[in-house]
Amino acid sequence: MWFGSLRRLQPVSRTFGMDRGVSIDRYYIEDFLTRHALDIHGCVLEIANSDYTRRFGDGRVIKSEVLHVHEGNPRATIVADLASGNQIASNSFDCIILTQTLQFIYDVRAAIFTLYRILKPGGILLATLPGISQISRYDMDRWGEYWRFTTLSARRSFEEVFSPTKLTIESYGNVLAATAFLHGVAEGELRRAELNYHDPDYEVLITVRAIKPN
Repeated sequence: MWFGSLRRLQPVSRTFGMDRGVSIDRYYIEDFLTRHALDIHGCVLEIANSDYTRRFGDGRVIKSEVLHVHEGNPRATIVADLASGNQIASNSFDCIILTQTLQFIYDVRAAIFTLYRILKPGGILLATLPGISQISRYDMDRWGEYWRFTTLSARRSFEEVFSPTKLTIESYGNVLAATAFLHGVAEGELRRAELNYHDPDYEVLITVRAIKPN
């Protein structure tokens, strides 16, 4: 794609490029989940819907649960706030898929503690966090958007609860991918080599794989 002049005040898309195809962060999220698909098994919790559970679980999922913070989501089987999480039993899930969620929770520390508590011993959390990103206006206006992360802030936050030896923190992105993502260019408008090139100074997406000890 030819970007034209960057001297512009309006983005190409205000919906992360989803009106043009798959967004660049979703391309990275799906690569992360593909690499760790075997972790998605047993009783699985996902946020807002079960799309990734069904897509990547591949017959290994025995029970699928969907969490949403407010009533009214017909796909939700659990209505709860991860910052408190009192309605969710401890040691419940073999896997939790938590994509692009923690930025909407002000008390991130409490949410991470809840995630640890509700995992079964040996359970695995697969989480993604925004690095370089625009605001999601839809979410900002409904429940708030509070945070952007780096690999370092993610590591320090999760190490308060999970053992450092049970954590893998990685990032995706480069200057072209970051610029394109901020403008709302879709992943299909970049070459795979452009998307897959990794520059640690341009963290578009942060990924966390965390295991609760047996």
